[in-house]
Amino acid sequence: MTVQDDGATGEPGRIIRVGMVDDHRAPVWGIERILERQDDLSLVASGTTVTELLEQTTDLDVVILDLRLGDGTTPRENVARLAERGIGTVVYTSGEHPDLLRSAARAGTLGVVLKSADEEEIVGAVRAGGLGQESLTTEWAAAIDGDPNLDAVELSPQLQRVLALYASGGTSISVGHELGVSPDTVNEYLKRIRQKYADAGRPTRTKLDLFKRAVEDGWLPMPERPRPE
Repeated sequence: MTVQDDGATGEPGRIIRVGMVDDHRAPVWGIERILERQDDLSLVASGTTVTELLEQTTDLDVVILDLRLGDGTTPRENVARLAERGIGTVVYTSGEHPDLLRSAARAGTLGVVLKSADEEEIVGAVRAGGLGQESLTTEWAAAIDGDPNLDAVELSPQLQRVLALYASGGTSISVGHELGVSPDTVNEYLKRIRQKYADAGRPTRTKLDLFKRAVEDGWLPMPERPRPE
């Protein structure tokens, strides 16, 4: 089921220009087959990363975005990067990573649709996204509503960088060197970050806690699962 405006329509004769980012070809081929039957939707470019897609064109209305990409980018930064160019996003996912869904939602994605959804639902989500309208599935809503750590913590760009660098294994000294500030300043930033999370009921007593919060809020990508040998 999709929660959206079923009466979503565009200007007569308007073609919604669609891009797609997925590092596997099969989903792209599937979307090509679905959209080629729609008079108002055109898949004009695809790439394995947002960077690769934007190198081809920025003249897009909406991008169908896979949540987990091999380049290590987060859904949050990809959605935000496209939004800066006036391009909406529809997340296309198998749905097994609620943390990544929350990351994309907090960045302002216009839609979430499962890869197992039927053709009508996929087309409806893409069309709504291309018109700047939200289309959020009940699966997405359940992932958000069931999150015990729902309260997101908003950090300034500088605090985001400190958290990402430190939680990835950096020290106060190395983070300070990277950002051009003193270790004492980094420690002060870390105190602010910990306080913000404490105020939101999401304590960060250890460095591992900081890493978990950075992943939950989209400042760091979810770590890769080890592949079975």
